[in-house]
Amino acid sequence: MAQAFFGGVHPHDMKAATNEKAIEQLPAPAQVVIPMSMHFGAPCTPLVKVGDRVKVGQKIGEFKGLGAPIHASVSGTVKAVEPRPYSMGGNIMSVVIDNDMQDEVSEEVQAPANPDALSTDEMVEIVKNAGIVGMGGATFPTHVKISGGIGKVDTVIINGAECEPYITGDHRAMLERPEEIIGGATYLAKMFGVEKVVIGVEVNKQNGIDKMNEVIAQKHAPVVVEPLRCRYPQGGEKQLCQAITGKQVPPGGLPSNIGCAVFNINTTVAIFRAITTGMPVVRKVVTVSGSGVVEPKNVECPIGTPVSCLFDYCGGLKDNTYKIVAGGPMMGMAQYTADIPVAKGTGAMLAFCESEEQTVEDPQCIRCGKCVAACPMHLEPLFLYQYASKGLTAELDAAHIMDCMECGACAYTCPARLHLTHMFKTGKQLLKDQMARDRAAAEAKKAAEETKKEAAAK
Repeated sequence: MAQAFFGGVHPHDMKAATNEKAIEQLPAPAQVVIPMSMHFGAPCTPLVKVGDRVKVGQKIGEFKGLGAPIHASVSGTVKAVEPRPYSMGGNIMSVVIDNDMQDEVSEEVQAPANPDALSTDEMVEIVKNAGIVGMGGATFPTHVKISGGIGKVDTVIINGAECEPYITGDHRAMLERPEEIIGGATYLAKMFGVEKVVIGVEVNKQNGIDKMNEVIAQKHAPVVVEPLRCRYPQGGEKQLCQAITGKQVPPGGLPSNIGCAVFNINTTVAIFRAITTGMPVVRKVVTVSGSGVVEPKNVECPIGTPVSCLFDYCGGLKDNTYKIVAGGPMMGMAQYTADIPVAKGTGAMLAFCESEEQTVEDPQCIRCGKCVAACPMHLEPLFLYQYASKGLTAELDAAHIMDCMECGACAYTCPARLHLTHMFKTGKQLLKDQMARDRAAAEAKKAAEETKKEAAAK
């Protein structure tokens, strides 16, 4: 059994509605809206214009610097290239494609003649061109994580914890696509040059563990499945590293600082598909659940599918639905509309009825300290809340607010129902704004001094 990490909570997993439901293929939507920002880094530049015909797997967005390319998920005609609403708030430049329902695959999609004979550099290049990112929600470009970790990483971990309530997409992938998971993990072992890859899975997914172990035994794969205790946020990168290796990622650090690299289950599947078939990321498995959904399901759909189509496929929303959340209930973001597209990092779309509304308009801290015990990052949420409320940026920085992973464990356990996670998002932005002002002031001061020196020299 894996080791324990500090803090955490035990919310009801709420997975019963979908964990035994196979992944269903959503009927192709008449139109997809593909945002040019589905990764950590600057948005992509559109490569197509209105009227262009595109095919499945064709590159339609190119990145510069840190990022990943974006591909057409359906074949058809480009209807618009314009800002559209997306799940992170506001509008983002998007490519709108009218689906011709032909699913014609682009000539750009080429399967390697012999995937097992590929060199590490060739595999990393394939991963890069396929636009693969952290599909658990972090959306960090996978090729950057791999290339930056080669020679430094000695422990490769596949994150199968799926600790967020309601979400069951990874669990279903373990049951329905174990060969692809193990195949992708095997390619990761080759790229990093490690003897084995560890897949961490919470013990409430025992049938998934058994299924993957069967494939590992059949293929003699360099993969080990590590059962994990059920505890949120077990799926956090730093918590998962500690649970499996016993090592703690230092404050402000990354898993690579302790020789670890972590990949999501569906990211691993995407790696396998890209290396064996050449197909980039064009589809996503989404759990559609919550008390507001008539018939919860696990659905696979083209990237860019309107979320409203997912809800319609699941029987629609109940009349007393009051909130829609993109992602899990702990870390997801509430949405003001269902007219947002499915992106690479969309793991779930949840809808909740009014009977579940538990917020308090004017909460008051009772100094119980439960939030401190629950924080997996060893922070003191009650003080962070006060500093953020009063705009005390120096105190926020000293209290390490940037180490907050916004997991929501503190808000979940707070008996006063303080809006902790929301306030920490606000506090982080306050600190970032202050740091930007400080940098601007320092640059202005430096420029003034240089101007003064030049004037004196004349």
